[in-house]
Amino acid sequence: MKNLPKPVDVTGFPALKVLILVTGLALAACTWYVFANWLRADSDIVWFSPSGECNLHMTPCSTTLGDRGRLTLAIDADGRIEALEVLPLDVEVEGITPSQVTVDFVGRDMDMGLNRFALTTTAPGHFHGQGQVGVCTQEVMPWRARVILETPDGKLGSWFDFDVKRS
Repeated sequence: MKNLPKPVDVTGFPALKVLILVTGLALAACTWYVFANWLRADSDIVWFSPSGECNLHMTPCSTTLGDRGRLTLAIDADGRIEALEVLPLDVEVEGITPSQVTVDFVGRDMDMGLNRFALTTTAPGHFHGQGQVGVCTQEVMPWRARVILETPDGKLGSWFDFDVKRS
């Protein structure tokens, strides 16, 4: 039998393993980004601009949905919407009979992940649920509450902007 050379022990920096790990993390981040945007896809929603200024911290906000109807969003925040506080959400819809109503909290300047809350019907045209805005590192975080109605004619929506101060 011939003498075979002994395997060499490689010591030092495991570059290949690190590159595989970095590539895996990059693929996971890209997959998360694509999946998050796919879940938040709103190309099939007919959007209606909010009518006028409102302050969701203090009063309900309303807007018309063209000639189809009207929606009103109220957040019962006891004076100020705070991050991570459970927020009672109420939506009233007139002129339309949606099968589902959701409120989506979206960071206006920063991707804050998916913050979508489905509301339940409490009476004809009245929907209730709970939601929550996330914490941010900014002193003042600009948010947008998007109200989405699923109707027999398709999805309709509007939005209301508000800011949350870090406490």
